[in-house]
Amino acid sequence: MGPKEKKKKKITKAEQLKQLQEEEEKRLKEEEEARLKSEKEEQERLEKQRIEKEKWQQLEKKDLQRRPEELEELYSLEECFPKAEKLKQDTRSLSQWKHYIQCDGSPDPSIPQEMNTFISLWKEETNQTFETVIKKSKLVLQLIEKLKLMLLETPTYNLRDKNIIQYEGSILELQELLHLKFNIATEILLRQASTLADLDTGNMEKIIQDENVTLYVWANLKKNPRYKSVKFSNTQIGFEIPKILATSDVALRLLHTHYDHITPLHAVRAPLVPLVPLVPCVPAGAELSKREVKSTTEAVGQEDQEVYKPQERGSVFIQEGEIKAEEQNDPEVQMTSVKKESKATEVELEMKLLSESVAEAQLDLIKNAPEKPEVSENKEVDLCQFTILGGVYHLDILELPPQCKPVKGWMMVEILKEGLQKFTYPPEITEDFDTENAFPPIEVTLQVHEKVTFFEEPVVARWNAQGKYWQTDGISGVYYTPEERLISFSLETFGPITLMQDTHINMPYQSWELRPLDENKVLLTVTTVFTEIQIQIQENLCMLSSVKIKDKEHSSALEGKWMTPIPFISALKETGLNIFPTAYSHFYVVINNKVPLVEMKAYRQMALLSSAFAFGWSKWNTLCNSTNVVFKVREHLSDEHTETPNWELYMFSGDRAWRLKIEEESESFSEALGEKTEFHSTLFHMVKDFASKEAIEKVRRSSCQFIDSVCYLLLSTRVLSYS
Repeated sequence: MGPKEKKKKKITKAEQLKQLQEEEEKRLKEEEEARLKSEKEEQERLEKQRIEKEKWQQLEKKDLQRRPEELEELYSLEECFPKAEKLKQDTRSLSQWKHYIQCDGSPDPSIPQEMNTFISLWKEETNQTFETVIKKSKLVLQLIEKLKLMLLETPTYNLRDKNIIQYEGSILELQELLHLKFNIATEILLRQASTLADLDTGNMEKIIQDENVTLYVWANLKKNPRYKSVKFSNTQIGFEIPKILATSDVALRLLHTHYDHITPLHAVRAPLVPLVPLVPCVPAGAELSKREVKSTTEAVGQEDQEVYKPQERGSVFIQEGEIKAEEQNDPEVQMTSVKKESKATEVELEMKLLSESVAEAQLDLIKNAPEKPEVSENKEVDLCQFTILGGVYHLDILELPPQCKPVKGWMMVEILKEGLQKFTYPPEITEDFDTENAFPPIEVTLQVHEKVTFFEEPVVARWNAQGKYWQTDGISGVYYTPEERLISFSLETFGPITLMQDTHINMPYQSWELRPLDENKVLLTVTTVFTEIQIQIQENLCMLSSVKIKDKEHSSALEGKWMTPIPFISALKETGLNIFPTAYSHFYVVINNKVPLVEMKAYRQMALLSSAFAFGWSKWNTLCNSTNVVFKVREHLSDEHTETPNWELYMFSGDRAWRLKIEEESESFSEALGEKTEFHSTLFHMVKDFASKEAIEKVRRSSCQFIDSVCYLLLSTRVLSYS
């Protein structure tokens, strides 16, 4: 056995009590130290908080003291918006004058008498071939586009209700007459089907192609029951028809109009400028009531505003003139002075009202609709959720008209009084009949328009002529091959067909950036899940700079084409590159919704600074509340693209701007003010604290049309709410 283990010393009760007492004392001491430390930290925190609060209050007080001065300077900068609106009015007037002196025979769409004469004369023209109608259609489509642009671009104070009714009525008349002319031309073509028959098949096939319209027509002259596959030469476009059609006197027509004249006209006119009351002529010396300067529709207290007195403002002209004592006694000189004074006051007041109206219109552009549009039927397509792309495919089965016959050197043809007739398929049968097997669906293969971009499989819809809406039932077996741009499906009955895409497929955006390129020239980049779109803005024009899909360059027909903002936005939408929310978009997209007034002010001031400063998306914009916006800002005077740009984070609440202490890579969000910085009432004065003299001079030199265009693009994309 090993050595005996030593016995453990037995701890006495007194020693146990002493040990417990020591542990308790140690615990109490640690707790006391922790308490004192906590109290000290709390005191330090409260002291720091007090100092920060005092500093915050001092800065707020300082901001309020200089607010009137800063707002006055901002208002003087924002005079560019009514000036740009005046220039647009002058451009519209000049365009009408140029049309008047051009005398090219085309009607002025704004004059109802000329439009009525044009429509009446064209109705009287008969026996026009398809080629002739296509040639005429170019002018008709130009007139329709001009009318639509007049509704979109003309401010409401220049556009009365009777003008709206007149323009929309002219559009509908031209659309209906154009389609009627195509039907008549098709009938004339089909009368000659026997003379145009193919030697191999014995049937007639014809393709007529133009930039706006493409016609595919096939006439069944041989009525061979085994000939069920119709495919047009050198294309993949065609039909698989049932036996009943293969043995009938019918013609198949596919009229692809690259435009949509089927869908009823909705509210195509955007309220660019609300109704402005007529400006009264205010006599000199009459004091006006107090008015808040509402250049940004901000409800600023009247104590911070100036009382506008025409007498005081008019006196400036008198002082500058330095009227001599002998002239003051001359009544004619006094009357002239009063007239000048009154005229100056009237012009000033008119510009002030126009400025307010423009700001209100800009605010209307970003207001969300309070209610979602109703859709009456389950199968009806919601046109607020989906957009028609690539025009309309008019699919028709037509009864073959009597053919031309040579008689003694003459060509004789029987002309039916009722004109071109459609063949009903499937026929209306009242008795019990297996219509599904006897009249199966017709398989159709169509070519997707080359100028249109689909990011997903298109939605195929057919027109319901009775209900006047697009619907998706009656269509089956849809198969889309994006490489060949072909789409195949089965139709229960023929009629107008269109392809649709989700309007909000590119929303919300993943990021955005607004970067200066040159004097009065910027680049707006919007990155989405599917694409990256770059838009150049220069003066009053916009251009699609580049499109990338899945990080690969994608060619677009719009690249390199300069257009004014409204036609440019319409053109992008029509090609499927839609990054422009509507008033209903918030019902279909989860957005970072901001207060419209704050958002609108941010876009206006970003546009003012855009010639010398770059702006970008910040992840913190989603974490601040709806009354604030956060974005990145940096001075940018050269076109060189830096890999690691020196961005600063700014927060803007509409009436106050400040630089944030946090960075984009920070771990948590904080509204704390950055070091060595202050509050300012405007974004312009905020960046002015850190900007170079060259940058501020460049901002002040910016063209009013350029600023207005940048602002309109920002308002149209709503990058602060939809990213």
